[in-house]
Amino acid sequence: MHALRIFGWSLAITAIGVAGAGVIGGPRDAAIVAILAVLEISLSFDNAVINATILRRMSAFWQKLFLTVGVLIAVFGMRLIFPIVIVALTAHLGPLEVFDLALNDGDQYAEKLGDAHPAIAAFGGIFLFMLFLDFLFDPEREVQWIKKLEEPLRRAGQLDVIPTVIGLIALLVVGEAFAGDHTQQVLTAGVAGLATYLGVRGLGEFFESRGVGADADADADTEDAGKDTEDAGKDTEDAGKTAGAPRSSGQPKLVLATGKAAAFLFLYLEVIDASFSFDGVVGAFAISQNIFVIATGLGIGAMYIRSLTVYLVHRGTLAEYIYLEHGAHYAIGALAIILAISIETEVPEIVTGLVGVAFIGLALLSSIRHRRRHADSADSADSADSARGDEGEGGQGQPREAVGAPL
Repeated sequence: MHALRIFGWSLAITAIGVAGAGVIGGPRDAAIVAILAVLEISLSFDNAVINATILRRMSAFWQKLFLTVGVLIAVFGMRLIFPIVIVALTAHLGPLEVFDLALNDGDQYAEKLGDAHPAIAAFGGIFLFMLFLDFLFDPEREVQWIKKLEEPLRRAGQLDVIPTVIGLIALLVVGEAFAGDHTQQVLTAGVAGLATYLGVRGLGEFFESRGVGADADADADTEDAGKDTEDAGKDTEDAGKTAGAPRSSGQPKLVLATGKAAAFLFLYLEVIDASFSFDGVVGAFAISQNIFVIATGLGIGAMYIRSLTVYLVHRGTLAEYIYLEHGAHYAIGALAIILAISIETEVPEIVTGLVGVAFIGLALLSSIRHRRRHADSADSADSADSARGDEGEGGQGQPREAVGAPL
């Protein structure tokens, strides 16, 4: 029932969107809306995992805001208005003129959007690549999936500037090797994407670290939360269910981000969503040239991604399956590379979707194996303790503490 409440709005909007497209445009448009929704979900499943890692650090109010206002921004802002703004900037046309093209000449609008693809790919690609690098070089990350690769990078992350330096080098390589005749456009958009990432992420961390929005007893609350977390960690260890969970799990002080801290985290989430939506918006024009059909289909998919994000947060899935976050970040790194390649070479959307699903699937399997191994170890330890207890209580009826005492 809990899951039904979370996905209820998504199911309702799906029914309304598909039915509305069928009434206005006929069965063909209804089918296209359904196809685009599935396309968006397959391309952005890893987005839900990343969103969940951030959303669980925010208060319940901001989580609800993400599922309501955030959906409106995703559907109308990122899937409808933002492509128009991009075309207006790259084609040097007025927004009203571009909107007229989108309504009355879908083919030309799609062509203009295709011309803007190098800038879109560079902006979104560098943003996602920085997200991937910051994860790999995070010096505080305790859980490693591919330890031989991740542990040296984690240690190197003590030098904070490394991800930015690698990101700039990657941008230069893309500008020279993959941009073709669009080098200046790619470099300009890439620098803008890098600056956006550093700015939004930096401001979010700045306000969160200073507890903006918390009350005057924040320090005391944090100390109490730390004690509660320590006690909860002991209980969890005894239960043998979440050993090796990421550092962010079980930390109430992260979930309670409020005020400006939560506002910038919310903004960070929306920019991440925009970066994920670029390839879906551009690829959708291969299926339909009707911007409202595209916005409806992709919007339905975006709604499911948000519902899935909230579901992951409420169920504590990331703590239970400890490598999902790793798989999602590797999928993001792969998507960033695909965006770079797509500047000059068309990459089918199905390839992008399958790569993301493959990484998530492998991470899920690894997490399940980890849980089983830990459960087996816990059972073995309990059996050994029980056997020692039986030995101590047997024989002479002596208490367990007396076993092995000097004669």
